[in-house]
Amino acid sequence: MNTTLKQLALSAVIIVAASVPAAANTYIETPTLAHKVAAGDMPPVAKRLPENPSVVRLEKPGESYGKHGGRMRLLMSRAKDIRMMVVYGYARLVGYNKNFIIEPDILEKVDVKEGRIFTLHIRKGHKWSDGHPFTSEDFRFFWEDVAKHKKLSKSGPNRIFKIGGKLPKFEVLDKQTVRYTWQTPNPFFLPALAKARPIFIYRPAHYLKQFHIKYVKKKKLKKMAKAAKKRNWRSLFKNKARLYRNTNPELPSLQPWYITNKMPAERFIFVRNPYFHRVDKMGRQLPYIDQVIVGIVNKKLIPAKSGAGETDLQARSLFFNNYTFLKQGEKRNNFKVQLWSSAKGSQMALFPNLNAADPAWRDLLRKADFRRALSLGIDRHEINQVIYFGLARESNNTILPHSKLYKETYSKKYATFNLKRANKLLDGLGLTKRNSNNIRLMKDGRPLDIIVETAGEETEQTDVLELIQDSWRKIGVKLYTKPLQREVFRRRVIAGSSIMSVWFGLENGVPTSSSSPEELAPTRQLQLQWPKWGQYFNTSGKSGELPQINEVKELSALNKEWRLTASPQRREEIWHRMLALHADNVFSIGLIASVPQPVVVNGNLRNVAPKGIYNWDPGAHFGVHRPDTFWFDTPKSKKRK
Repeated sequence: MNTTLKQLALSAVIIVAASVPAAANTYIETPTLAHKVAAGDMPPVAKRLPENPSVVRLEKPGESYGKHGGRMRLLMSRAKDIRMMVVYGYARLVGYNKNFIIEPDILEKVDVKEGRIFTLHIRKGHKWSDGHPFTSEDFRFFWEDVAKHKKLSKSGPNRIFKIGGKLPKFEVLDKQTVRYTWQTPNPFFLPALAKARPIFIYRPAHYLKQFHIKYVKKKKLKKMAKAAKKRNWRSLFKNKARLYRNTNPELPSLQPWYITNKMPAERFIFVRNPYFHRVDKMGRQLPYIDQVIVGIVNKKLIPAKSGAGETDLQARSLFFNNYTFLKQGEKRNNFKVQLWSSAKGSQMALFPNLNAADPAWRDLLRKADFRRALSLGIDRHEINQVIYFGLARESNNTILPHSKLYKETYSKKYATFNLKRANKLLDGLGLTKRNSNNIRLMKDGRPLDIIVETAGEETEQTDVLELIQDSWRKIGVKLYTKPLQREVFRRRVIAGSSIMSVWFGLENGVPTSSSSPEELAPTRQLQLQWPKWGQYFNTSGKSGELPQINEVKELSALNKEWRLTASPQRREEIWHRMLALHADNVFSIGLIASVPQPVVVNGNLRNVAPKGIYNWDPGAHFGVHRPDTFWFDTPKSKKRK
């Protein structure tokens, strides 16, 4: 049965993929591969598929079973962005479906006991893109020869494996089965496998052993490294083994398409994986589309090229302010502009730095009534109408209505424009004196001038801040905007030099109670509202500072409890308490949510949803919408119907 992560806390859960055995004679051969099959260079489709492939049903409104063929064009701004093909392809051991529920994908099923014992079942007969079997040896090789090899992984396996500072027991049960056993529950394991950028807990052992010191003599490896212009065998191995980066065309893949050419290039060609594990219900092996062509162009040119019809599927580097221009080219260039929703908790949020180095500012920013007043002094309705034509949601930085955890109070508390109440709160803090410009004075006599620092990448931020500047003047606060380079921006926040910054809100605005609430508590240094407190927990107390606000201490305690509890009910209670604490204390000031994301779609491209959620994690942008099911319905194919 399919299951949410909430169910993983139960004593025993079996997550089974949507698979139905099919007779070999029901599979339909891919036309572009038929000549290789006929020549004996490739086995027929029935022998390329796992014995029990993942069967995809396309029966919802707007979906249809497609035909093989065609090339899909995408645009990226940098050559290294070809890694996005692993994101868009979204073949994962387990992955999110369109409802953001985790279910098996590459794996046939997962057994979970006590939230700490994970038994992974590999599909029998599943193969890498080069036709070599995909088995438990690929998991063993990664665990023993890569993750735990001191020369290849100096700090050991990914932190996702370390629960309570302890690694799991890894076992190979048979050719198709591996098991990971922790002493306590690991609620992060499956979500980490399902991420836009997942942790890859396997490697193609049959290919990579030729570059590993355990399997090849040192002298030979040294010669190979020299020929490849690498310093040593370790550099050579890492260069060859990057499943995410798409820099090695020889590296076998499990994705729907794999790369065929190397950098440098202005055009990268991805071709279908003939051993891909998914089929549609009609018997056609996925993906439908034969090739994906990724063109590399200047980022500033992508909106113009999209409007000229030079891409078949594009959202990357397109923004809402491009919408009007793109709409003008629809009929002329045979594409549609669809508006998807962002799943971020807020498209934009202000982050008061509670770890500001300036003592006077730090004291003021740590007062909840000050943060509440600033939030009440923002006219979100005006921002929505002026910048987003009324198409976005006026909200705190919190979860979205798509989540079952959503409550309106989380979204609306202290987020309604109320100048009278904002002024009253500021008066109550003793900020009653003003200068000749009617700007309130701090206790040390300095004007209440708030410098909001930005990464300086999007004019959208500047436009929004200008509107806030006007409304804040009415409560006696002066706003200045300071654009910076991203790295400088981050360094200033971490150092406490910045008193307030603007950035995206919660990454995951559509959580379940089984999703980690770590975004709501100090856990990382790059959390802009409390970088030093986040640093403390991220380094296990080696650097940073302990939280000094009771409500933040409670958030940390709740986050820890969530990790340790196996009770779905208690996890849900923890989520609601943490969301309520954020709504009441305004640790970040959300501005606007669900901002439409323009998506340019070729007029002949089918199965691209007219409305969808466009989000990095969870979602993998197009990934959860399964681009392997997209297909071209050309005029020629229409005649054949």
